[in-house]
Amino acid sequence: MTKILMIEDDAGYASLLTAYLKQYNLEVTNYEDPYLGLSAGVEKYDLLILDLTLPGMDGLEVCKEVVSKYDIPIIISSARSDLSDKVIGLQLGADDYLPKPYDPQEMYARIISLLRRYKKNHIEEEPTYRLVLNEDKETVLLDGVALDLTPAEYAVLKLLIQHRGSTVSKEQILYDSEVFQFGSDGSLAVILNRLRKKLGEDIQLKTVRGVGYRLLS
Repeated sequence: MTKILMIEDDAGYASLLTAYLKQYNLEVTNYEDPYLGLSAGVEKYDLLILDLTLPGMDGLEVCKEVVSKYDIPIIISSARSDLSDKVIGLQLGADDYLPKPYDPQEMYARIISLLRRYKKNHIEEEPTYRLVLNEDKETVLLDGVALDLTPAEYAVLKLLIQHRGSTVSKEQILYDSEVFQFGSDGSLAVILNRLRKKLGEDIQLKTVRGVGYRLLS
């Protein structure tokens, strides 16, 4: 469910919009007090709807603080008709400005449009790795070519790939259900040496002294 934070001191407006958006699986949490809204965990929400005329703190100040600390789309909704408020709000980093009174249907349309654009612009590219695990075929590909691995080498390398970037202890490797059958700490060192030769110098399989091993590539 999409979660929307609303900071609006007009309880009637907040209640109306909350009820309308609920039918579209949009959950609105409203705070009439801007200080409570800012302390509500802004990062937990997908979008902020912000009034400008608020008790104790101007909405533009709220906007400024949110933009400086969080990466969240903001729609300013205000009855203030001064053009400078709209300009300043957008310059501060708000993404849209909808003057009151508005139809909840228009607010819904703007929310969906903004979330669509925001998510599109924030899609993180999946990291690409030279080593790719194919569990279905029980193989590991290096630059698209399957490595010739023994069952023991595959079991150890599979575990390291699954924990890529993190240190895996010797004990964790040895007592893994698939690796345990291959023996002691001594044989593990032999397996790792063979793996390093097959992976080549460009693949970083590091020994973390006294702890375990870490795959970085």
